[in-house]
Amino acid sequence: MAVIKPFKAIRPAKDKASFVASRSYEEYPKDELKSVLKYNPFSFLHIINPGFKFHKNTKGRERFRLVHNRYLEFLEDHIFLKDDEPCFYLYQISKGDFNSLGFFCACSVLDYQNDVIKKHEDTIQRREKLFADYLDVVGFNAEPVLLTYANNSAIDEIIRNEASKEPEYNFTTTDKYNHQLWKIDDSATIGNLQTCFAQTDKLYIADGHHRSASSNLLAKKKKEANPNHSGTEPYNYFMAYLIPETEIKIYEFNRMVKDLNGFTKEEFLIQLDELYRIEKRDDGLYKPTQKHHFGMYLDGEYYSLYLRKTVYGFTDALSKLDTQILYKTILEPILGIHDLRKDKRISYGYGKHNVLKMKDNIDKGDYAVGFNLVPTTIEEIKAIADAGQVMPPKSTYIEPKLRSGMTIYEF
Repeated sequence: MAVIKPFKAIRPAKDKASFVASRSYEEYPKDELKSVLKYNPFSFLHIINPGFKFHKNTKGRERFRLVHNRYLEFLEDHIFLKDDEPCFYLYQISKGDFNSLGFFCACSVLDYQNDVIKKHEDTIQRREKLFADYLDVVGFNAEPVLLTYANNSAIDEIIRNEASKEPEYNFTTTDKYNHQLWKIDDSATIGNLQTCFAQTDKLYIADGHHRSASSNLLAKKKKEANPNHSGTEPYNYFMAYLIPETEIKIYEFNRMVKDLNGFTKEEFLIQLDELYRIEKRDDGLYKPTQKHHFGMYLDGEYYSLYLRKTVYGFTDALSKLDTQILYKTILEPILGIHDLRKDKRISYGYGKHNVLKMKDNIDKGDYAVGFNLVPTTIEEIKAIADAGQVMPPKSTYIEPKLRSGMTIYEF
């Protein structure tokens, strides 16, 4: 059974929500980031870039303490307000034919530890500890873990009914996404949602493996330091955004490699021929449309690669995953890339226009060869998580990407 709890969110004053909400820090080009910080005093970016106030780059615990100070200033200036009662917070993001409707809640660290919350990615211990230290110092979390669950008609009915009401927030950001938020404060509705999820035996992490691992690490640390630990303290939970699996969008990450590991073009193609049927594409830009088929751009030409299944055998869920197949048949044995996280010869790109970007990068000589794939499916993610396996890095790029500062969870 999955445990979810309402919480007293700290969130923007209604008239400032559109100014506060920000994309992930890494998504901002340098010039845009500087412009937002200069001209929008309400942006959440001021909290996570606290050194801007002093025209100084800050690091480590000094930065963490300054983040905490900027956060307190937002509270003191009533940019942020705290709800009086624990609530769930329904949140919808939409643009064109993309629509994502889920809700913010607090999820149990015990569920994470007991594998009710399923993982499909490895985490890096150094990053876990760094973010756990960050959370400990700043005292809040503004970046929810994206969790998905199997579609459930009872949950869907509750959510749709709440979404028919007047939202607390309704605004459109400059990237043309519309954002709406509803506060679910009715005790009966909260109880009904909790009952539904108590009958749900699995939640899956779609995005946020390091955030959930860091929350777990922080909870263990605080439990050890608290002689009166009861299990009900806020640190026993972390903020999550729950969404049905049909409302997430999964994109592929393409791969680009700087060289052919000493092979000539012809030698490289001969190596590939052992495991793939290779066809040169004379019809321009090529993207694969089926599992176990890959697109390749090499020396100004597109190729389609069809896996020879009589040579490569499927043994488990991971072995069927295209990113794993590419790694085990080409990247590692032929191109000599053993560590997909650290090897600087390989780079990744995502998005619907990435095939063109990949071509441009290779044509400029920055890379020698590129591979494009079809997106991983939610069924593959669940199968690998259920088997206790982990995907290769950069196997999925998942939307929605949630705005920071919409709801904040205090420890």
